[in-house]
Amino acid sequence: AAPYYFKYIDRVGAGDIVGVLDAQRAEAASLLEPITEDRSLFRYAPEKWSIRRVLNHVNDTERLFVFRAFWFARGFDSALPAFDQDAGSAAAGADGVSWARHVEEFRAIRAATISFFGNLPAEAWTRRGIASDNPVSVRALAYITAGHLQHHMAVLRERYATASPSES
Repeated sequence: AAPYYFKYIDRVGAGDIVGVLDAQRAEAASLLEPITEDRSLFRYAPEKWSIRRVLNHVNDTERLFVFRAFWFARGFDSALPAFDQDAGSAAAGADGVSWARHVEEFRAIRAATISFFGNLPAEAWTRRGIASDNPVSVRALAYITAGHLQHHMAVLRERYATASPSES
């Protein structure tokens, strides 16, 4: 994977990555489910995304990483384009979708992610391709997926959960 992605990969310990992805479901639920509809619109600074936009970004990006993994795992060799997270986030209209729907979407996407990676044949894990002009393996994409969620859950804990609700 490109050096940029190691900020995600390095957040995940060695071991069963499918087990890590599965365990993250409960961890994410414990952080996400107590957030109220009103609170989910909170931004810790005017130019920052709302909590809804953060989770929408997590959902979209997980779809993207798993699509890339699917593409390369199945042996397709054409390169995949880059993903502009700001353009994608702006077009999503995340603040107009209820918090409950965002959380439900996360659960569904994560279930599909676990199913996909859990059913990969052994030889598929080492297949590689080019995405965003960089080589990446299917195994790296699984770790990137897990680490990306860990990164954003940490951001939610550190920058959103610690601010007082009166700041929203």
